[in-house]
Amino acid sequence: MKDLSVLIVGGGAGLGALLARMAVEAGAAKIGIIDINQEAAESALEPARAKGLPTAAAACDIQVGPQCHAAFDAIVAKLGRVDTLVNCAAIYPRRPLLEITDAEWDASNGINIKGTYHMMVAAVRHMQAQEPKAHVRGRIVNLTSVDAFKAHPQNAHYAATKAAVVSLTRSFAHHVAKDGILVNSVAPAGMATEKAKALGFLEELAKASPLGRGAEPTEIAEWVLMTGGPKNTYMTGENVIVSGGYIYA
Repeated sequence: MKDLSVLIVGGGAGLGALLARMAVEAGAAKIGIIDINQEAAESALEPARAKGLPTAAAACDIQVGPQCHAAFDAIVAKLGRVDTLVNCAAIYPRRPLLEITDAEWDASNGINIKGTYHMMVAAVRHMQAQEPKAHVRGRIVNLTSVDAFKAHPQNAHYAATKAAVVSLTRSFAHHVAKDGILVNSVAPAGMATEKAKALGFLEELAKASPLGRGAEPTEIAEWVLMTGGPKNTYMTGENVIVSGGYIYA
């Protein structure tokens, strides 16, 4: 991420906060975070501040388009440029297939699909106007999931939204290729996050993986940073599956 200005949506906690820290360690020049929790966003910027890097945080509900654009503009006002946008804000509800409520569908669609869309639109409009670096005006990385490609009756609405984001990624990639903007997604299998540990998912993740364990969050984050970093100058419209073999199991 050397010398790049990186914006992470959903960067206040979990994988997003880890990405912010690892981007700093990988040489990012500026870090921005958009999260529904302003305090969490500010806290996740501490590693960047400790290095003396310019930082910016903004709070918004990404289900609301005008809030997304206002938050993005607030980040740009402070950082001046966004080279890489990472969309990792999402909810992961679990509900038996025949019992999903309208409210659960609306929240999943609103955050996981619509929110991702709004942030991509804001990023594209910004990136189209900036000067390229080595042929690339900007990079967008969306977090999808291996669930998009597997049967998941225990969280079908989540899986459906992630399949939609794979499609959305490809549509955007095709539309903005002429502008030198690279749009890709990374689809992890289950991760051994603190939340997974707290909810007792680790045994389930281990059984699902041929490797016998869930991924460590850093193992997924490395692929996100590579896809959104300066080493990627040509890949676009791709979905990188990092599943520990779960995709074929």
